[in-house]
Amino acid sequence: MPRRKRNAGSSSDGTEDSDFSADLEHTDSSESDANTRRNTRLTRSSVRLSQSSQDMKQNMDQDETPPRTPTGNAPSSESDIDVSSPNASHDESLAKELSLKDSGSDLSHRPKRRRFHESYNFNMKCPTPGCNSLGHLTGKHERHFSISGCPLYHNLSADECKNDYAVFPSQVRASSRDKQVEERTLSHRQDENRHSTRHQAPTERQMRYKEKVTELRKKRNSALVKEQKEKHMEHRQTHGANREPLLENITSDYDLELFRKAQARASDDLEKLRLQGQVTEGSNMIKTIVFGRYELDTWYHSPYPEEYARLGRLYMCEFCLKYMKSQTILRRHMAKCVWKHPPGDEIYRKGAISVFEVDGKKNKIYCQNLCLLAKLFLDHKTLYYDVEPFLFYVMTEADNTGCHLVGYFSKEKNSFLNYNVSCILTMPQYMRQGYGKMLIDFSYLLSKVEEKVGSPERPLSDLGLISYRSYWKEVLLRYLNNFQGKEISIKEISQETAVNPVDIVSTLQSLQMLKYWKGKHLVLKRQDLIDDWKTKEVKRGSSKSIDPTALKWTPPKGT
Repeated sequence: MPRRKRNAGSSSDGTEDSDFSADLEHTDSSESDANTRRNTRLTRSSVRLSQSSQDMKQNMDQDETPPRTPTGNAPSSESDIDVSSPNASHDESLAKELSLKDSGSDLSHRPKRRRFHESYNFNMKCPTPGCNSLGHLTGKHERHFSISGCPLYHNLSADECKNDYAVFPSQVRASSRDKQVEERTLSHRQDENRHSTRHQAPTERQMRYKEKVTELRKKRNSALVKEQKEKHMEHRQTHGANREPLLENITSDYDLELFRKAQARASDDLEKLRLQGQVTEGSNMIKTIVFGRYELDTWYHSPYPEEYARLGRLYMCEFCLKYMKSQTILRRHMAKCVWKHPPGDEIYRKGAISVFEVDGKKNKIYCQNLCLLAKLFLDHKTLYYDVEPFLFYVMTEADNTGCHLVGYFSKEKNSFLNYNVSCILTMPQYMRQGYGKMLIDFSYLLSKVEEKVGSPERPLSDLGLISYRSYWKEVLLRYLNNFQGKEISIKEISQETAVNPVDIVSTLQSLQMLKYWKGKHLVLKRQDLIDDWKTKEVKRGSSKSIDPTALKWTPPKGT
């Protein structure tokens, strides 16, 4: 045994080295016996450790818990393990693993270390003035970084939020949460069958719930007294929009409790998204939006309010275009939203395709939300909030759930340069399906009705330029295919197609159909291009085209 200690040491003495070399043959000859004894000791120690762990469990049941070691296991009284062996520590660890497997002991009681610095980015701060970002509205999180989770904004303190969360035991919260999930699932099933059950009488359960809510709402105070009104006004003047208005005595306690629960749940969902990495920390770039049944990746930055721009994902109502922070808020909104199509007048309908004319002055909020949505997919767009001088033409595709947004274009009410399009967008889920050309064709159809020559406002985006060049090419080839005369004039083409002469010339030059000869510009009729266009037109069909007879529209007279 002393020689094994010298082997483990770092001695440079020649005497010890010679002694070790003299005993080397004896060590090699007894190596197999040592391995056998070591395995025997390992099995014996694992059995004794498993017995000690079982004894420890029995002592715990008798409230005589022995002190635990730093590893969480009870100290063993056995001393049969040869500590002096160089592999003793390795053997001991293997023995403990085997004993844990044999005894089936669970280490879930051990507290897990939380890496606090990895969960939170301390560079982020709550936008509420005077808030130190500590606490959370739900009482479950240590910090917050948005108004929705700020206790100070909701006129509370971090300790009050923790106390409210600690009032109910975890089992009660879990049971109530399961009950809410069950009720929500039932309500969703009823919503799915709302068309078939619209004329059916309410169930007994619904009637009992309605009576209960009616009784709870009768307990509401009739009105605010003078002192309460003064308190509310003083709070509003002191804090303004930096704090939530005082909500006590405004509605019944039942409705106020429902509102508080919805606030807490929405802020909790937002915090979960942030911890999952779906909230961008340090940049105001929205990565994805949930729009109807689609989840769309954004392309560019859009100037949403800072509270929403910090999120990695936005949830939008595809009918009213309101943007929200979480799936819970969106679900509650969709249960109450009555919109199924854009506001304004439906001026075109053929099949499932409709076009609505929306006045930016009459429907300001909708048009602003539409511009913010469009900026997520357009690089050169600069108009966001000044929407009153514009008209918006929104194309939708209808099904049994409503009219879904396909794309839109906007135009000035009074354009001095005869621009018929200021901004145009096709939603990403409808791209490369012919809807972009339908929007362009519809804008020129309006110019024909107005008896004007139109052109899109510059600069065009990359995709917009490609779409317009393709449209102008088809218009010119169709005109040349139907033209039977000998002399052709660019002015005549412009008057019949409502396309600006500058756009016609640039398209003819790109197609190499314009030639200067003997002091004159000649338009060449290239039959090969016309034949290719005919072949593509037959394959494409006429499903994605605008029918002028389906337009019911009168040009607006001024603003």
